[in-house]
Amino acid sequence: MTDLVVRPLVAGEEELFDSMPDPLPQLRQVGYADGIAGGGYRPERTWIALRAGRVVGRAAWALPPGSVGDPWLERFDLAATPEDGAVLLRAAHEALGGPKLYHAALPAYWRRQAEVRAVIAAPMAAARLAGLAEQGERLRCSWTGGPLPAPAGRFSFRPATDAAEINSLVARIDVPELLTGAETARAVGGVDLARDPLSWLTGPVRDWRVALDGDEPVGLAAPAGEACYPMIAYLGLLDQEARAELLADAVGTLSAGGAYEVVADVDAHRVAVVAELERTGFRRIRSRVTFAPA
Repeated sequence: MTDLVVRPLVAGEEELFDSMPDPLPQLRQVGYADGIAGGGYRPERTWIALRAGRVVGRAAWALPPGSVGDPWLERFDLAATPEDGAVLLRAAHEALGGPKLYHAALPAYWRRQAEVRAVIAAPMAAARLAGLAEQGERLRCSWTGGPLPAPAGRFSFRPATDAAEINSLVARIDVPELLTGAETARAVGGVDLARDPLSWLTGPVRDWRVALDGDEPVGLAAPAGEACYPMIAYLGLLDQEARAELLADAVGTLSAGGAYEVVADVDAHRVAVVAELERTGFRRIRSRVTFAPA
């Protein structure tokens, strides 16, 4: 068999990266040329594996300009053995100063689709061989209109008073229900979205919504309409019973502001939260399985 050649790209070789057919064309993701143009992808952080002059593996680590964190592996496609993929990753890891996070983007419900599992089996196996371990899965869900559930009337809602109120409630919420873009906040800004959201979400504090049981705050949401796309960037509860109404209020707030689509990220193991998103009219559009250095 012809020897495997592993190397980084050089400037101007974008077409070589794209010469490998996209194995999951149904995924919505930034094209490589667009990523290069925007500065998130760079040739020296893009590695390819060639056999007989044909690209059989490609890996691109992303990091937007001005970021304070490490790049993460955003694109990793393999038309070769897991062992070949591990050779590619190890060479890149050495050049990048060590293994980095790998966010494997997958279609929604990928476990039910044998053809998708066949595509991603080799890259995932290669990641494990190269010293990465599966850490968790997050779902991206999208609401694209339609009637929202009618409120039961137990809770009321109002804008947050000020940053001090937001920070006070965040400190009392152990684990938020929704954190959309948390990985980007950490890599780009060095911000833990769960603990210090206002360092990342810099829009007007009165865009935040507070759920009340009588006069007592029981939930907090950040419907971010001025982000790269409308999203529920943060949603946390002090009373689990407020989940449905706070979620509907947050979506309704964005819709009233002109949003035609609202996205939300949720940990896949949070079954009750996923179910509430679906009852509110969200549908799953993507999954991301994260691998981290073991």
